[in-house]
Amino acid sequence: MSRKRQTAIFDRLADDGSAIATLTHNYPAGHVIPLHFHDRDQLVYASRGVMTVQTDGGAWIVPTHRGVWIPKGVPHSIAMSGAVAMRTLYLQPRLAKVLPRDCCVINVPPLLKELILHACTVGPLWKSERAQRHLVDMIVDQLQVIQMVPLQLPNLTDSRARRVAETLLTEPGNRQPLAHICKTSGASLRTIERLFLDETNMTFGKWRQQLRMMHAMRLLGEGAKVTHAALDAGYSTPSAFIAAFRKTFGTTPTSYFETFARTPSAPT
Repeated sequence: MSRKRQTAIFDRLADDGSAIATLTHNYPAGHVIPLHFHDRDQLVYASRGVMTVQTDGGAWIVPTHRGVWIPKGVPHSIAMSGAVAMRTLYLQPRLAKVLPRDCCVINVPPLLKELILHACTVGPLWKSERAQRHLVDMIVDQLQVIQMVPLQLPNLTDSRARRVAETLLTEPGNRQPLAHICKTSGASLRTIERLFLDETNMTFGKWRQQLRMMHAMRLLGEGAKVTHAALDAGYSTPSAFIAAFRKTFGTTPTSYFETFARTPSAPT
């Protein structure tokens, strides 16, 4: 999830006057949308597949039927794990005032899902049109009470902590003791634990758990079996991964992906 410094491209929308502009696009497995930014707030929704959104601040994993909120002006790239059906809403800045000015992954409940899919079939939504104004208001109302999902992996700035992070990012299933990884990166375990907590507001252990879960989600999105995803991500056993997955998503990995494989996507 690390990324070499790139120049972000300003992706100007063809329509810049509507309350909400939309984009419907299906991407093949492995496709990467290069670093870019918009002059609107953006809700990117995965009706199928798994996406990884990367910014200077960190990485966000966006599994099926979750969305990622990307505020205006934030440079980001998006990588696809498996085939992805992406449905995007571009909102006039501050239309959804309660959402943060930082990226976050959000739950997309059934009503909001249908509103997103319907909006993408309608096209740009204008408040001057009565029916479209009601649709805009319903979308905004749903965003006011949205729940955020802890699927973020913050980046680090301290060189010692960054070396530890890069080691684990390169090999999420690394089973070396944390103390050994820290020592080879030039700091004690205690120092690294303090740096991770100070910079990410997460314990070192929690950051590593997030990394493992996000890596496993990408593998599952690519079609990997649960056992392979669990062991490759560094879980001691598949059952340990299934328990962690259930705690995060409320169901097993197999049930989660089978359910959404049966869910039809909106037409392209």
